[in-house]
Amino acid sequence: MDGARVLVAGLGVTGRAVVAALSGRAASVVTVDARAQDADVVGADATAAAVAERLVAAADLVVASPGWPPSAALLTAARRAGVPVWSEVELAWRLRAGAPWLAVTGTNGKTTTVRMLASILTAAGLRTAAVGNVGTPVLAAAQDTDLDVLAVELSSFQLHHTVSMEVEAGAVLNVAADHLDWHGSPEAYAAAKGRVYRGARVACVYNVADPRTEQLVRDADVAEGALAVGFTLGAPGPGQVGVVEGVLVDRAFHAPADARDRLRTAAELGTLDDLAHLGPDGAPPHVVADALAAAALARAHGVEARAVRDGLRAFRPDAHRAAVVRHLDGVAYVDDSKATNAHAAAAALAACPPGTAVWIAGGLAKGASFDDLVASRADRLRAAVVIGTDPAPWTDALARHAPEIPVVVVDPGDTGTVMYRAVGAAREVAVPGDTVLLAPAGASMDQFSSYAERGDAFAAAVQDLA
Repeated sequence: MDGARVLVAGLGVTGRAVVAALSGRAASVVTVDARAQDADVVGADATAAAVAERLVAAADLVVASPGWPPSAALLTAARRAGVPVWSEVELAWRLRAGAPWLAVTGTNGKTTTVRMLASILTAAGLRTAAVGNVGTPVLAAAQDTDLDVLAVELSSFQLHHTVSMEVEAGAVLNVAADHLDWHGSPEAYAAAKGRVYRGARVACVYNVADPRTEQLVRDADVAEGALAVGFTLGAPGPGQVGVVEGVLVDRAFHAPADARDRLRTAAELGTLDDLAHLGPDGAPPHVVADALAAAALARAHGVEARAVRDGLRAFRPDAHRAAVVRHLDGVAYVDDSKATNAHAAAAALAACPPGTAVWIAGGLAKGASFDDLVASRADRLRAAVVIGTDPAPWTDALARHAPEIPVVVVDPGDTGTVMYRAVGAAREVAVPGDTVLLAPAGASMDQFSSYAERGDAFAAAVQDLA
């Protein structure tokens, strides 16, 4: 990219990091954004096909922010003209200072796993940072010579335009239908996730319970000698990490003094008690799975078992991820606003005993169907409260697969009070022992600026209950 004419698509947090990294390197940098008033091309021109052709003709490279789908006029024009399109992650990889990357992707659990991984690495005395889709652009950290290793969260959007990255170890936590409006098909979405394994040098970590992740490992072109390491909530086989009688164990990287003992012994990484602070009744299964994936990645980097235990004990989750807001009249109110798709909502509902969930759902469906979600979790529901400007994808699935469950649809007219009305409706039907669970299974942007604002609105409404 030195001396290149670079076109930066998107001037949000990622785009601005790209511009800063290219300062003094690129011959020229032109920025394009539909809304950022300080972009070189802004407004309607930013999405016009004719303008895209002109901009691409004067560029040697396009760096695209995650919000720009492959179908965008600018990226279509670049492909047609043979101009390379990179993600910010691809640029970061090419400018990296040398610290190895441990990378995580998947439909759900990415942020929790990356933050767990960073906590484990810190407990091992390593200088690290949790970066990427977790909120901090990869670029600045990748060029930091003071870091020993990076814990990198990667979305399918970022991976789509990442072509040369070769991580030390990578993990795909799970693959479920999501972002189909961006990728175009489930196959394209899964293929983007699978790019995290390309060229992996030490290990490819996959989910034993999700055969699609194992297939992505089988399909990947990895470095010679790289291990396939499965994580499972059951007893692990050779080459896996898992759980035995409440103990997290490693049978992938464990190296006993006598090699013959490798098939009969395992290294203890911690216990379920070390994760007890991560849920109202202990860590739910999907959080345990995230911990195992983080442990496998850390072990691939050579971290000792004791540091895994210490890091998991020290880990504290971010807001809006299965956070208990309040107990009132024997009812728990739980904010899982980060559950923005069906797979995440299914995991959240699975943590509720049968017949005890008053489910607050709805938002932007992103082209997804909720039939499988409702059919598989109907037994957990006492009632459902549906928010959002288009409740039909949720109400239709509930009518088909849980017709006996009471459903309240919140009128979307007054966005400012929607969560107060939803929480009020949930309280009306909840009984002692129930959980009012905000796990929307949809994006937030139809009524809120982000999942965080949606979760904050839920928490505020709960705290205001008399």
